Amino acid sequence: MDILFIGGTGNISSDCAALLLSRGHRVTLVTRGRTPVPAGFEAVVADHADAAAMRAALGRRHFDAVVNFIAYDVPDVQRDVELFRGRTGQYVFISTTVVYRKPPARLPVTEADPLGNDFSLYGRKKQACEDFLRDHAGAGFPVTIVRPSHTYSSRWIPNPVSSVGYTVAARLEQGRPVFIHDDGQGLWTLTSSADFAVGLAGLLGNSAALNDAFQITSDEVLTWNQILAEISLALGVAAPAIVHIPTEAICEIEPVMHDKLKGDKAHPGVFDCAKVKRLVPDFDCRTGFRQGIRAAVAWFRQEPSRQRPDAAVDALFDRVIAAWERRRA
Repeated sequence: MDILFIGGTGNISSDCAALLLSRGHRVTLVTRGRTPVPAGFEAVVADHADAAAMRAALGRRHFDAVVNFIAYDVPDVQRDVELFRGRTGQYVFISTTVVYRKPPARLPVTEADPLGNDFSLYGRKKQACEDFLRDHAGAGFPVTIVRPSHTYSSRWIPNPVSSVGYTVAARLEQGRPVFIHDDGQGLWTLTSSADFAVGLAGLLGNSAALNDAFQITSDEVLTWNQILAEISLALGVAAPAIVHIPTEAICEIEPVMHDKLKGDKAHPGVFDCAKVKRLVPDFDCRTGFRQGIRAAVAWFRQEPSRQRPDAAVDALFDRVIAAWERRRA
C-alpha cells in the first residue's frame, strides 16, 4: 500500500510507521522539516495547518490510506476532508478514549459506550472531530476512527502529569517525591506503541474497518501504585517517595490538572478490544508494562542528553506536593 502519515515521528506514530515499512509498504511522512526522517521513508515537507502548502507538496498523489496523528480540533480534519476527498481509499483519524463519558457507566469500556466527556476539553475536541468526519464520510472519503488510551514508547515514562521525557524518573532517582492521585488504587491501562502499531496496521486497507470506530489498547490492567512501583524497579529505586493526594486537591492547587485527572486518569481505564481483534487476528499486546518500562529506561540511559527533566513539569510536582503538605500541617 501507499500510505501517508501526518505526524509520523511521534510517540505512537514512529513504531506504526516502522512496522508498516517492515511489511513492505510505501510510507510517506508529512514533516515540517524539524525532525529527521529515518531511512526508508519518503518525506513531504509542509505544515499540515497550511492547506495551500499541503496541496503544493502533495501534488496530485493518491494514497491507499492517510493516517492523521496530529488532528486535535475540527479545522484540522476539515482541511483533510477538503484535501483528500477522492484521493484516498481510507482516512484514519487517531482519536482517543478520552471521548467517552466520565466516569464510565460500566467496565470494560467498549466502542458502544456513550461519548461526551464533561471534564476534558481535549476529549470534547476529539469527539467534535469524530462527529465532523462521520458527517462527511462516504464513498469519496471513507473514514476509520481509532481510539488509543495511554500509549507509551521508549521516549515516555508514564505518570499522571506528563509522560513525555525523564522528569519523573529523575525525581525518583534523586529521592524526590512524586504524587499519585487519590489512594493509587485506580485501575489504568498502558499500551506499548509497538503493540498498538500491530492493531493499526491491520486496519489499514481493511474494507471491514471503513466508516467505523475501534479502540486499541492493552489487556493488562494495573493500579497507579503498581505503575509507579514498576517504574521504580526499572530505575533501581528501592524506596520511592510517593505522596498520595486527592484528585480534588490536586486540581484546586493546579487547575491545569483538571483535564488530565477528572477528564481521564482519575477514572478507571479498562477497555474491551474484541472489536479490533475480530478484524486483526494478529493483534495481541505482548509487551507487559514491566518489560516496556525497562526498555524505556534503557533507552533514556543510553544517552545522558535524553535524561534532561522538564522544568515546568518538575515545578508542578513541587508546587502540588508543597501545597498539600501545608494543608496537612
